[in-house]
Formats: sequence, structure tokens, C-alpha cells
Amino acid sequence: MENVISKPENPYYSNTDTTKLNVSDAEWKKVLSPDLYAVARKADTERAFTGKMWNSETKGTYYCATCGLKLFKSDQKFVSSCGWPSFFEQDNKNSIVFKDDNSYGMKRTEALCGRCDSHLGHLFDDGPAPTGKRYCMNAVSLDFVPEGAVAKATDMKGNTETIVLGGGCYWCVEAVYENLVGVEKVVSGFAGGTVENPSYEEVCTGRTGAAEVVEITYDKSKTNLDEIFQVFFTVHDPTTLNRQGADVGTQYRSAIFYKNDEQKKAAESIIAELNEKKVYGSKVVTTLESLKVFYKAKDYHQNYYENNKNQPYCQMVIQPKIEKFEKVFKDRLKKK
Repeated sequence: MENVISKPENPYYSNTDTTKLNVSDAEWKKVLSPDLYAVARKADTERAFTGKMWNSETKGTYYCATCGLKLFKSDQKFVSSCGWPSFFEQDNKNSIVFKDDNSYGMKRTEALCGRCDSHLGHLFDDGPAPTGKRYCMNAVSLDFVPEGAVAKATDMKGNTETIVLGGGCYWCVEAVYENLVGVEKVVSGFAGGTVENPSYEEVCTGRTGAAEVVEITYDKSKTNLDEIFQVFFTVHDPTTLNRQGADVGTQYRSAIFYKNDEQKKAAESIIAELNEKKVYGSKVVTTLESLKVFYKAKDYHQNYYENNKNQPYCQMVIQPKIEKFEKVFKDRLKKK
């Protein structure tokens, strides 16, 4: 499944649409950040060694930061001493186009996005085998999605949408939502933090900044964001900072990772209501964090409760949460 990035502020951005764009610079200026606009539309060049991608060897896919077109794969990249992200081959013959650049008294070949004609960098003939080419790119012109990362965006096909929640151990949260009417899929993984595609063991150290979370895909014709949040604030304690029961650490924090303003405002509203009505003895400490990327955990973490019901943790920690959920939302349970 293709990784997808969501940029609600940019209506021209798509990782799947390859239709040629004809957008004015004035319009691009409205939807692009100032640094990206300067490079992509005015052909500025970022300073060498300042972009974080230049020496990265992380596996994944590179997209045009302006329009979302797929440009390179990590196996087409090499670490160059020039200080900019460098590639020896493009994703396909149409992903990047070229034109002569005689600026600054030099003869160079400018590399442009094949969909939106945004400036990416330049092409040189001093690269490694097998092509001998060096695509010298500005990091600001590239979006990168690590291998194993799941799209942070909502799936807007039909009536489905996604929300990412952290309520302690993801095995617990996953087991609850898998039984709610309207929920089509629940995936355990990680969000937040500073480490790309962290392992479970790394997250458990508490040093990555990532939280254990679940990505919930639900049918908006059968449930809604309000009910998703009601379940969330019922089955975990949102008043204990960085802990759920015996699970302690920032990786177990109560968190809502919103992907758009609608989700953020809905979360702010329900938290304000819970505090105003003093539903809990203490103030809600659930954090609201903008979702950058969701990393799926390894397969043995998926459907953990269903596959390990006899384990002590499942019986002593997860089962009580499920029983509470079934009691409160008895009319909203999937038929078995």
C-alpha cells in the first residue's frame, strides 16, 4: 500500500494524482511555506549541510514537497559530500524534467518536478554507477516517508476516516475499539517523538518521545468522532500524567494525535466539557499533538489480546477494560 501524506492546507497536493498542474506562483504562495516557496517557485538554493536528509540512509520514499509527486526511492540515494540529498536515478522517466540553467555564469541542468514544474535542484554527471548521474536536490523540496510508516491522512474514500489515539498500552486500546460498531480497522503503532520508525524496544526506553498509539479507521455513517472520543475517555484514565496503572513513562501518555482542525477542535471541546463538569477527580492531562506520521508496530503486536487471551497481562489488565467498555456501550457492540 502506497504511503500517503496529507496537507489539508495545500489543495494541489496528492501522492496518487500525476495530472500536470498549471498553478500560478501567486496561488502557490498562498499554500506553501515561505522557505519552500522560495526554493520551489523562485529557484533559491538552501545552504549545504543544513537539510536533515543529506546524509540520511533511512529506507523510504521521497515525494515533491510542493505537489506530492513520487520522485525517488531510498535505494536510489547515496550519501554525497556535496551537503545536499543526492540520488543517482529518478523514480520514473516522467517524475523529473529538465531544462538548461545558465544563471550565475554557469551552464547547468535544472531539475524540475514533472507534475508541478517546481525547482528541485540540479543534475550533474559526477554520480556513481550505474547511471553516473547525481541528482542534487534541496531537502526542503522533498517530503520523506520512512518505510513502514502508515499514512497520517484520513482515507477520504467513501465514508471512512482515521484518528490516532494514545491511551496507555496499545494492546488495551486496540482490544476495545475492535468491538465498537463502525470501526473497520485498528492498528497498533507509534506516533510522536524524534526517532524515525522506532522499534517497540526503543519506545519502551521512554527516550524516543514516541507514544504507544492505535490508528482507528471508522465508517462515519455508523459511528462518529464524538463516540470515538467518548469511548476513549471511558476506558482509560486521562488524569494520570505519563502513566496508566503500572505502565509508566511518556510512551504511555494520554494523547490525541489530530490530523486536521476538525479533530483538534472536537478534542478541545470534549476535554473542556469533562473538566467543566468535573467528571474526574483531577484535571484531564490528555495532550493534543499534531500527527506527523504513524508507524505501524510489528505484526506480533497486532490483535494482541485476541491472540493471547490466556496471558496474565491480558486477563488482569486488558479484560477489565473490555468489560467496562461492554457495560457502558452495550448497545454499540459488534455482533459476534
